[in-house]
Amino acid sequence: MWISPENSEKKIWKSFSARPSDAHQQAQQGQQVQLRLINQQSSTSDTHLNTKSLRFAYEIKKLMPSSGGRRNSMSIPPDGRGVDFNKDFEQQDMKYDSTGMFHWCPSRNLEDCVLERHQAAMTVLNGHVVVCLFADRDSPLIGLRNFIMPLRSSNFHYHELKHVVIVGDLEYLRKEWKTLYNLPKISILNGSPLSRADLRAVNINLCDMCVIISARVPNTEDTTLADKEAILASLNIKAMQFDDTLGFFPMRHQGSERSPLGSPISMQKKGAKFGTNVPMITELVNDSNVQFLDQDDDDDPDTELYLTQPFACGTAFAISVLDSLMSTTYFNDSALTLIRTLVTGGATPELELILAEGAGLRGGYSTPETLANRDRCRIAQISLLDNPYEGVGHNTTYGSMFTVALRRYGQLCIGLYRLHDQDNPDSMKRYVITNPPAELRIRNTDYVYVLEQFDPGLEYEPGKRQF
Repeated sequence: MWISPENSEKKIWKSFSARPSDAHQQAQQGQQVQLRLINQQSSTSDTHLNTKSLRFAYEIKKLMPSSGGRRNSMSIPPDGRGVDFNKDFEQQDMKYDSTGMFHWCPSRNLEDCVLERHQAAMTVLNGHVVVCLFADRDSPLIGLRNFIMPLRSSNFHYHELKHVVIVGDLEYLRKEWKTLYNLPKISILNGSPLSRADLRAVNINLCDMCVIISARVPNTEDTTLADKEAILASLNIKAMQFDDTLGFFPMRHQGSERSPLGSPISMQKKGAKFGTNVPMITELVNDSNVQFLDQDDDDDPDTELYLTQPFACGTAFAISVLDSLMSTTYFNDSALTLIRTLVTGGATPELELILAEGAGLRGGYSTPETLANRDRCRIAQISLLDNPYEGVGHNTTYGSMFTVALRRYGQLCIGLYRLHDQDNPDSMKRYVITNPPAELRIRNTDYVYVLEQFDPGLEYEPGKRQF
C-alpha cells in the first residue's frame, strides 16, 4: 500500500506530539509500580534499618555524580517508605572534628571573616581574644592553628568559646588560612598592631586577653632589636586611654561569676580606662628584652627570665621556656599528660598523626564514641571572692583548701594568681604562685588555678541559638 509523503509526515508529527504526554504517564506508572514493589519488599523485611547502614549508604550517595545539583522531586528515599533520611543527614551539623577533641565548622572563605575597621567598631566585641600579629607577605608560617586549637577544645561548650580577632597583614593570613578555616569564631582585621585606631576598633579594652606575636625573621646582627615591634606594641597599648564603655571587665573587690575559660567577669559600666589594665602577653625571642616590657619594673637587667616581674605576672613569654618543657617530658613521661592538657587542649596521638600527615581537621558525626572524648578534665581559674569552697576563706591554709577542693568538688588545685599590691585598690597586676606550700595562707582576692572535671551540661544546637 502506497502512502503519500504528506500523509506520512502528518502521522509522524502526530506521533511525536503525543509522545511527551504518553512518556510522562508511563514514567509515573513505572514509578508507582516501583514504589509498590519496594513497599512490598520492605514490609516482608526488617522495617527497622540500621543507622550505620543508612549512613554508609549516604556516604556512597555523596560520592556518586549528581545532576547539576538538581534533585528529582519523585526520587525514592533509600528506605523505600516515603521518609528521606538523606535530608536528616544533610541537616545534621558536624560540630566536632573526627576525633571529637576539638570544635569544628565547615570551611569558610577568608573574605567572609574579614572585618573592615568601621565594621569592627560597630561590632560589640567583649570577652574576646585579640591577636596582634606582626607579619609580611613573605614571612614564614608560624602555625596559628597551634595557638587557636587549644581555645577550641571540645571539653568547653560552644557558647564558652572565646571569639578570636586577629589584627595583622591579610596577605600573610591568607597563607595561614587553610589551617584555620575549620575552626569557629575567628575574625580578621586587616591592619597594624601599632595602629591605635585598629586596636580601638576591636575593643582591646574589653578583651579577655591580648596576645602579641611576630612571624618576621628576627634580626641576627643585633639580638636586642629582634623584639622591637612586639615591645613597641606592648608599650603602645599600655599608654592608651579609653572612654567609658559598657562591657565586661575584671572586678577586684566585688564577687563575680566564674567564666568557663577561667576569666572572672562581672558587668560594669566601664571598661579598662587605662591600657595598663588590659590583660596582655608578649612573645619574646631574646630573654634579656624582658626588661623593656615594664617601665615600672625595677628588676636587675641580668636577672634570669623566670625571676623577672613580667614573666611572673604572665605578661611575657620566651621561646626558651619550651626547651625546659622538652627536657621535662623526656625524663618524666607523666608530665606529658599534664602539659598536653595545659598547652594543646588534650590533643590525642591519633589527631597529632592526622595533622602531621597534612590532612588537617576533618568534621565528624557526633557518635557516642567521639562524644566520649569530650569527657576530659579542663583548666579553670576560680575567684575566691565567690566563696566556691565551703569552709574555705581568707587566711585559710592552701593545704586545707587543696583537700576540700579535691575531696568535695573533684577539683585539683595547681596554683594561685595573687595581687601584687594589696594596698592599692587600682592595681590589677597579679603574679603566679605555682605549687604553693601547704602552710601558705590564702587571701580572699586570690584566684585559684584548678583542673576540673568536664560538665556535660546541655548539648549545643545551632538551630536553637538565641541572640
